[in-house]
Amino acid sequence: MAEELRRAFVCGHPIAHSRSPIIHGHWLEELGIAGSYERIDIAPGDFPDFLSSIRRNGFAGGNVTIPHKETAFRGVEKRDRDAEAIGAVNTVWFDPDGVLCGGNTDAYGFAANLDDEAPQWREGRRAVVLGAGGAARAVIHALKECGYRDIRLVNRSLPRARELAAHFQPGVSVHGWDDVAGLLGGADLLVNTSSLGMQGAPELDIALDPLPAHAVVADIVYVPLETPLLKNAKARGLATAEGLGMLLHQAVPGFERWFGARPTVSEALRQRVIADVETPR
Repeated sequence: MAEELRRAFVCGHPIAHSRSPIIHGHWLEELGIAGSYERIDIAPGDFPDFLSSIRRNGFAGGNVTIPHKETAFRGVEKRDRDAEAIGAVNTVWFDPDGVLCGGNTDAYGFAANLDDEAPQWREGRRAVVLGAGGAARAVIHALKECGYRDIRLVNRSLPRARELAAHFQPGVSVHGWDDVAGLLGGADLLVNTSSLGMQGAPELDIALDPLPAHAVVADIVYVPLETPLLKNAKARGLATAEGLGMLLHQAVPGFERWFGARPTVSEALRQRVIADVETPR
């Protein structure tokens, strides 16, 4: 009897840019699993119907990306602890009773990448986080889980940052960009969660001189692979973690739920995704 083909997806609007099919396709080949992982463009108005029809359409689950993460949070029947803390769902699956579950793997991906690239980050207790969007929520959750007690959140819009800080209190303070230089002194970790430094966006122009020699600098941007922030950090001799690793690691838990095997983030996978990132579109 032929092995049953298990299907998963990534949905968003737009979705053509997603590298998730490369990641999951690589693991399906590597592990010899009969399965598929598809991109599906779903307009916001159509997402609730899509979510309710996942099983009927033959999917074991999938990934949810912009702009559907908050709608998915409200639409699933059960949420894991990370999704509850972050307030968004990026992975959906069915439990053994057929209940549609939602989780968020971004905090896991952030922490697992740092564990690979700069494991000393877990010894820190003081962090500066740039940006107050959805990615910052996952990063702050990961930091608090790891024991960071002094998280300095920097954002242009202070009301938005205050709302985020209130969600994660205690231990999160709010600051404007003019305060960055003073905040870096004594910081164990600097994380950029904003789009600054991304290809086509303005550079993230901050002086890293105040950071201590033991500090780790992480950037969730992965196009380009080495952002100006990371380049400057390396020039100072600081440990760094780039954004591509977070993308790869956050995909691991979902694959395991849908296809029943836990994949590994290998150099072969990394090079496969880098080749796509560096191919002109």
